[in-house]
Amino acid sequence: MAGHIQDRWFKTETNSDGKTVRVKSDRHGSGLRYRARYIGPDGTEKSKSFPAGQKRLAEKWLTKIESDMDSSRYIDPTAGRTTFRQYAERWLSAQTTDMTTRESVDVQLRRHAIPYMGSRPLGSFRPEHIRDWLSELERTVPASSYRRVIYASVSAVFTAAVEDDHLHRNPCKASTVRAPAPNQRRVTPWTAERTFAVRAALPWQYRAAVDLGAGCGLRQGEIFGLPADEIHFDTGWLHVGHQVKVAGGKLVFAPPKRDKERDVPLPNRVAHSLKAHMDAQPPSEVTLPWLRPDGAPVTKPLLFLRTDGNGAVRRTDFNIRYWKPALVAAGVIPAPRPGERFQAAREHGMHALRHFYASVLLDAGENVKALSTYLGHTDPGFTLRVYTHLLPSSEGRARRAVDSMYEGGVFGADGPQTAQRW
Repeated sequence: MAGHIQDRWFKTETNSDGKTVRVKSDRHGSGLRYRARYIGPDGTEKSKSFPAGQKRLAEKWLTKIESDMDSSRYIDPTAGRTTFRQYAERWLSAQTTDMTTRESVDVQLRRHAIPYMGSRPLGSFRPEHIRDWLSELERTVPASSYRRVIYASVSAVFTAAVEDDHLHRNPCKASTVRAPAPNQRRVTPWTAERTFAVRAALPWQYRAAVDLGAGCGLRQGEIFGLPADEIHFDTGWLHVGHQVKVAGGKLVFAPPKRDKERDVPLPNRVAHSLKAHMDAQPPSEVTLPWLRPDGAPVTKPLLFLRTDGNGAVRRTDFNIRYWKPALVAAGVIPAPRPGERFQAAREHGMHALRHFYASVLLDAGENVKALSTYLGHTDPGFTLRVYTHLLPSSEGRARRAVDSMYEGGVFGADGPQTAQRW
């Protein structure tokens, strides 16, 4: 057995005859009697106290500690007492992902996880606690896709805690815990009529932004971060190397999502729209920090500015002031009642323009790999999963292929009645 057990109610003394005897200590009858002590792998003393009558339980505890150390399953009891809140906050502060991602994860944990299980020690978590939390999460967060994102962040905290020896296993990975289901809703692309109706309802300064989304597949931040010198009218290509995003509450320049710089074909109609836009409102140099509020300043000649002409466009301001009123004007969402906000319209954000772009290219026969490159996706498989239902049906292609073969006269004019009998 590792360590030893101290009996706090008695102590050993040497009497006048030179014999060792057990006598009552000053704390006899008060407090927890037994103190199990051992030296941990880090060389420091660890201990746990037990009440009178539980010496055997203390011995079993020490035996388990010894077994765990021998099998490399040892968890420092003090580490297991660290609460979820304490560990999650340390974990967040140590993240090296980009600031926007850290802020998003921070919001997920502080709003939807820490209030429910922040005070629970890590070592006490069981699968049932995760199931209870997921049940509560389902009541407070309607969107399954967002619940899945929150769950992934919480699971990442527990995985780190396991690797840091704060607990044996991640309770989110238990077989009885089911992650929120992925969003099974299919993308429904806008029609051309709706796309151009929304474009017409926008202020003239932002109509060309619709062309970049619907005609080149750019994301909203990439549209507002597009510099004039990355539009190559002579070659018919557009380079996507920047976006404008919010980090720490401030606008910053950053690379595209997942650092996926790319070149996108520039259609003639879109090129004409951009030239007209630049004639009416020449690009203006905007200086923003790179990646984070204290980042190095970067200056770019941007196509799209605030309506007052001062500075880059902030996505949230644009959505509220211009995009949603345009959706109302185009009949996409209803007009709000006096004093009320616009209806939530996540599926009708500017991202809908990328879906429209994808549907147009797939309908024209573009292959998924090329589309994935133009959209800036990391994996063509992701593009296929999102847009597979928009591909021309295989049965339709089969009919056309066979019909073409017959129309080519491969079998001549003879019908099946002329087939030889065997």
